[in-house]
Amino acid sequence: MPAQPTPDPVLPVLGGKRSSYRERVADALRAALIAGELRPGAVYSAPALAARFGVSATPVREALLDLVKEGLVDAVPNKGFRVTAVSERQLDEYTHVRALIETPTVVGLTGTAEPAALQALRPTAEEIVTAAAAGDLIAYVEADTRFHLGLLALAGNGHLVEVVRDLRGRSRLYGLTALAEAGRLRASAEEHLELLDALLAGDASAVRAVMTRHLGHVRGLWAAPG
Repeated sequence: MPAQPTPDPVLPVLGGKRSSYRERVADALRAALIAGELRPGAVYSAPALAARFGVSATPVREALLDLVKEGLVDAVPNKGFRVTAVSERQLDEYTHVRALIETPTVVGLTGTAEPAALQALRPTAEEIVTAAAAGDLIAYVEADTRFHLGLLALAGNGHLVEVVRDLRGRSRLYGLTALAEAGRLRASAEEHLELLDALLAGDASAVRAVMTRHLGHVRGLWAAPG
């Protein structure tokens, strides 16, 4: 049996989660999709993606079948899986729904979330900044996802968290590469720390302002590639 390739850095990052290997591979693929590393309309084979991520083809194929159910990719017989495209209208709708859900939920955590629980998210917020500074887009998306879903989880509504997880998975952050190259991604990343500071200070107005600004930046990233 040939030696297994050296694992891609993406998988150890995700490995801290209490999930199956197949789920971790699916998470890595979702992060690559969101970051725009896997392009809409392009067809990818499970073996090629397995080589890219340094894993065997079987969990990649299984994970891709999960993503088919989520509408993120389509199966192409005898070829592989095609990444589904997202229209500008859909991106506007995703942004609108996220704003309706996330902004009031996070503002509602002001003065109610335990300070220790908020502080526990700081290392993840710092991971986002570190990934932005390094231009590691997949690590950025993975840490960003953990931060936002972890923050929303403090509200105690698991269904809400899953709705936002689905919305994030269906989005594409095509602008990440351009922002990273222009050195502007770090400023967006630091908003996560600013948000935590506002929550810990009990300043609901500041929390609302940061969330509104942050989601506005996100929509700016959700743009079709040129």
